[in-house]
Amino acid sequence: MATIIKKEDSKSEIAKILRKASGQRPNKALMKLAGTLKADIDPLEHQKKLRDEWR
Repeated sequence: MATIIKKEDSKSEIAKILRKASGQRPNKALMKLAGTLKADIDPLEHQKKLRDEWR
């Protein structure tokens, strides 16, 4: 998500925008899955292989 602060925004409006943006948390359902992928391949080698497909 991007936060847009315009030149004409007052200090109080900017503070309100920043408070709203800092209060957001990542989706908990997705956070439960972080780091759970088990792979039999080396991720770096797989990435290099995928990049070479374009050549």
